Amino acid sequence: MPNPEFPIAIAALDAAPRTKPSNYPEPFASRMVGREKRPLGDLFGLSNFGVNLTRLAPGAGSALRHAHTKQDEFVYVLEGHPVLITDQGETPLAPGMCAGFKAGSGNGHQLVNRTGADVLYLEVGDRTPGDTGTYPDDDLQAALGQDGQWQFAHKDGTPY
Repeated sequence: MPNPEFPIAIAALDAAPRTKPSNYPEPFASRMVGREKRPLGDLFGLSNFGVNLTRLAPGAGSALRHAHTKQDEFVYVLEGHPVLITDQGETPLAPGMCAGFKAGSGNGHQLVNRTGADVLYLEVGDRTPGDTGTYPDDDLQAALGQDGQWQFAHKDGTPY
């Protein structure tokens, strides 16, 4: 029987943007200016994985360069030409291209928009409990709490 609190289908761009632009503490949250996420999976009550429709304005980044210990991630470019930055260097992407990031690989990754036009992509990640995130370029580490919220600390363990 269908659950009346969740829609059957929607136009993805009609989904409301996330109200909080970033979970990062300052000074990192302000680096996410120009990123807009529309949480699609949450609209349907999905709990095993998340799906976001993400728009990057010119000059914006998807996230700080990071890697997960337990969460696999996948991105699929719909519009625009972002640059994927990983431990291997920079890879230009275009509409129709995709990339995946295996949990536990330690390969830090992020997308950046260095063009004058918006980038639109889908991102998919699982919600495995006990996940942690590492940030090779920043004094930051993250742990997914029992409440499903990210807890951030300096690399020496001091909380933000």
